[in-house]
Amino acid sequence: MRAAILSLLFVFWTLLFFGQSVLEVHLEPAEIPGLGGVQSYAFGTHDGEWLIVGGRLDGLHRRQPWASFDEAGNNNQLIVVNPEQGESWSASTTGLADPIREQLSATNFEFYQQDDYLYVIGGYGYSPSIGDHITHPGLIAIDVPATINAVKTNSDLSMHFRQLTDEEFAVTGGYLHYMNEVYYLVGGQRFDGRYNPMNMPTFVQEYTNAIRRFSLVDDGENIEVSHLEEWYDEANLHRRDYNAVAQIMPDGSQGITAFSGVFNALDLPFLNSVDISDEGYEVNNAFTQYYNHYHCGHIPLYSASANEMHTIFFGGMAQYYEVDGELIQDDNVPFVRTIAQVTRSADGSMAEYKLDSEMPDLLGSGAEFIAAENLPAYPNGVIDLDALEGDSILLGYIYGGIRSTDRNIFWINDGSQSEASSEILAVYLLMGNLTNTDQIEERTDELALTIYPNPSTGEINFRFRLKELSPIRIALSDENGKRIFDKTFEMQNLKVGENVISIDLELAPGTYTTRLTVGERSQSQKVILID
Repeated sequence: MRAAILSLLFVFWTLLFFGQSVLEVHLEPAEIPGLGGVQSYAFGTHDGEWLIVGGRLDGLHRRQPWASFDEAGNNNQLIVVNPEQGESWSASTTGLADPIREQLSATNFEFYQQDDYLYVIGGYGYSPSIGDHITHPGLIAIDVPATINAVKTNSDLSMHFRQLTDEEFAVTGGYLHYMNEVYYLVGGQRFDGRYNPMNMPTFVQEYTNAIRRFSLVDDGENIEVSHLEEWYDEANLHRRDYNAVAQIMPDGSQGITAFSGVFNALDLPFLNSVDISDEGYEVNNAFTQYYNHYHCGHIPLYSASANEMHTIFFGGMAQYYEVDGELIQDDNVPFVRTIAQVTRSADGSMAEYKLDSEMPDLLGSGAEFIAAENLPAYPNGVIDLDALEGDSILLGYIYGGIRSTDRNIFWINDGSQSEASSEILAVYLLMGNLTNTDQIEERTDELALTIYPNPSTGEINFRFRLKELSPIRIALSDENGKRIFDKTFEMQNLKVGENVISIDLELAPGTYTTRLTVGERSQSQKVILID
């Protein structure tokens, strides 16, 4: 699809309106001799060292079923990294039991480390015992300290891995979190068979559309899982390959926020988010995320003194990116270099800001951020921003991910246009440059249009901002370009700042293009009407 050029960064106006803090990060590249590249892996940590499990050794998957996710790209090693000493070690998984070895060669797991144990769920890859690609229906418990030691000393690995089979864990591309003694398996899909982009009958795909909750008891020998109530929502939880991040909510409680993900009813990324607590979940249609839509490294930081929750995202793939001060919409969802911050304020409102720093290349999709040792943090891993000391603070490292040679390579991809990156990027927070957006020069007159809910059963809300009073015009066209709604709203019904106009449409189900116009400025978005 042809990229559409929008106007200059509306996010600056959004942040000015809320007056939130803007963080500044600095990336310092590092190379470890002998360390190869890997993407979409799982990891655990112990005493400043990393255990890397599974993932792919190649770049973006190819589109041909015979070439996509081939065995040659499997990571059949366990990798240990000491970033401070610049050393790495590896050991083959061939000595492990076949079911464990097969699952550990997969990609896009869900995983979480609880104390010494790394729990790895699902993942997609070729299973020699089945003779096809599958999403593995299992959970593996890995003793991280013991495994790191065994890899470094070339010792027997088998005693440090345990596995149980459970069809509820046949999930790939979701997230696993832990909150108040309950595990949350959020989103993702079950994908069995060979991938192809044309929906030919080479695979069976089923999104979970759910938050699957369970408790787990592990005495070091036996694992007992008790499945709890599942929260199902086909419209809002139909997400995979995204970022779900631990949060501290405005009331001080722990939470999880699912940011963006794919694919919505328009076959594009979700632009809203979903907040998850131990009581349920809530869809946030008042927030629009324009950057970092696919899984990438991310850092959560919370300031109790300001009651602000910041989440920083590093590169990856997105429907929007900036070039020379202009925001580009590309529905091919290309690779990007964008580093962006999403901040939730004390009143619960959220806003997004593109940081000045960028990734060094089209890099970050399938990468992970691995926090530095001994950072002050809340029990769920959110970094305590108020407790950080110094002007330049090492937060941790971004390792691996896909490095692409161009933004859009999917339809020309023969395996040479991208690779799994071996680069390590040390991430520093520059505390001396922390600013408040009230002091930032206003640089845009964009309308910051958000339309919700989308899809809709008929009533549509148009949320936008005005810098000065002016009549606005809202128009809708059908898929053939025929104008089926056109109305002007006069100034007496509007105000400077944020406005919301609700329109109840009695139209046939389908996809419509909406356009909001103020003077010479306009923004358009698609909206789906359903029964």
